[in-house]
Amino acid sequence: MARTDVWFEIPPIRDDYQLTLVDGSYLTGAVKPKQFLHIDEAECILCEGCVDICPWKCIHYLSIDTIAEATNVSDPRTDSDNLGMFLVDEVECTRCALCVDRCPTGVITLGKFEGSLADQLDQRAVEAPWEIDSGQRDYKNGYVYGLRL
Repeated sequence: MARTDVWFEIPPIRDDYQLTLVDGSYLTGAVKPKQFLHIDEAECILCEGCVDICPWKCIHYLSIDTIAEATNVSDPRTDSDNLGMFLVDEVECTRCALCVDRCPTGVITLGKFEGSLADQLDQRAVEAPWEIDSGQRDYKNGYVYGLRL
């Protein structure tokens, strides 16, 4: 076949699908919790290697000047040591883990958010060593990383 020839043959289309009811317990076991990208802002050396290697461009390093207001978090503009912050677009991130491999200090991790650690310790009758852990995603675990707090 020459490069200019066109393939006119249409591939066969399947029509033998069947719909069936699926037990709810099967779905509970089959659906895995979403993994979240976490950057330990205290140990990050701000090399921006993760920003460079990301094929989907979902990790961004932003200047503190881009913040217009801070809601439900500490305002990073109040501390002169804060140079910038990482913004991770979790919708676009495919969890390819290239940024994890690229990080020279190993501060980027992929993990599952399974709720409050304090609640898990309560179930084991162990007192938590911290005062507050609501289990909600906040400035330390969620959407904005790289803040030097």
